[in-house]
Amino acid sequence: MYGLSGLAFFFCAGLQAQVLNMKDALNIALNNYGSIKAKSSYVQASAAQLGQARRSYAPNLVVSAQQDYGTVNGQNGPLYGFGGFGVASSGLPLPDQNWNAAFGALYLANFNWEFFTFGRVRERIKVAKTTLQRDSADLAQEQFQHQVKVASAYLNLLAAQRITRSQERNLERALVFKSTTVSRAANGLIPGVDSSLAAAEVSAARIALIRAKDTEQEQANTLSVLMGIQTTDFVLDTTFLSTVPASVFSSASLREETHPVLRFLQSRTNISLEQTKLLRRQYYPSFSLFGIMQGRGSGFEAGYTQDQTKFTRNYGTGVTPTRANYLVGIGMNWNIMSVLQNEARVRSQKYISDGLQQEYDLARQQILAQQALAEQKVRNAMDAYAEVPQQVKAASEAYVQKSTMYRNGLSTIVEVTQSMYALNRAETHRDIAYSNVWQALLMKAAAAGDFSIFINEF
Repeated sequence: MYGLSGLAFFFCAGLQAQVLNMKDALNIALNNYGSIKAKSSYVQASAAQLGQARRSYAPNLVVSAQQDYGTVNGQNGPLYGFGGFGVASSGLPLPDQNWNAAFGALYLANFNWEFFTFGRVRERIKVAKTTLQRDSADLAQEQFQHQVKVASAYLNLLAAQRITRSQERNLERALVFKSTTVSRAANGLIPGVDSSLAAAEVSAARIALIRAKDTEQEQANTLSVLMGIQTTDFVLDTTFLSTVPASVFSSASLREETHPVLRFLQSRTNISLEQTKLLRRQYYPSFSLFGIMQGRGSGFEAGYTQDQTKFTRNYGTGVTPTRANYLVGIGMNWNIMSVLQNEARVRSQKYISDGLQQEYDLARQQILAQQALAEQKVRNAMDAYAEVPQQVKAASEAYVQKSTMYRNGLSTIVEVTQSMYALNRAETHRDIAYSNVWQALLMKAAAAGDFSIFINEF
């Protein structure tokens, strides 16, 4: 595990930087990159929602208590507590208003359990479970794709660094050649224009080096962004470039059930199918068990209806429960119109499922095409890998021959500059060819959905 602070292991101010290998770069990226952190949080949220869905089958148990002080005047007549506003004062309808007031209390326990819903609760749990599976698959495919991006950026930076080294060597050759040419021209051994041409070659080599450094800086910035760190001068591992990966020619068949991208797309379809089932469950009624236990206290005595002096303002007497009631029962709740109301929603959800399945089929076709292309890339990269040593050897020999002949007056400066250009081009091709072999293997692993094909080579 590497956080931002863990990067100090690789880059220390004032000290020589440690080599950053491929696996370390991947570990830092997986722990620092923002989208991966975000999707990890989404997985945790879905896990919590699954727990909530499982608890939704538990019954409701509501306990309440209230203690009041007020009058109990009653009146014959209809009353509707519109908007929930109303006073539950119970008493006899007296001919005149009086202001006798006492304490009262109500204690209530309410039990309600929707025990049979024709599978609605079970389907809600399945929807929550498939949502968790989708978010987990989304995290896995994000990690997989990010590993591919980081590995590709690492290889691109490595190739850019090697091209920069090649351009530095080319500049060194141009400077040596210019020094020799200027000295010979000053002694009248060669025309003076040759020194001008040599100076032009030095300028061209410097410009090529500047461009190479610019590309290297761009690739370093890309890698640092993917790793979630500040841009820095990377010292990368170059040892593996001199070898051919063992698995480059091994076959890698597509396994849809384990491919991270296809698993994520399939999980989206699974959620939609479960949501369709849940909507169909809304057609049916639900059965509930319920029970209520109630206790009530009052400061008004039983004879208050005949004698309005029979009440007390004593708090303890008023809030002590003296009457109790209970109620148990079973009920059914069924919105018959739900069949018509949900039918359109079921059709809509079915079309969504069809669309998600079509997206899955398209992604599968693209991955199969990518897999075929990756195999061709591997063959082309290996052909170039086998060819570049011969190109470098021939170009190096030609440069040595032409420069030696030029110093002895047997060739022209144009021939020397052409051989120098050919050598620089051969070295650049070599740097790119070595990197392309590993890029082709990475593409092969990406198409197969198995990153171990690539990373197990390190």
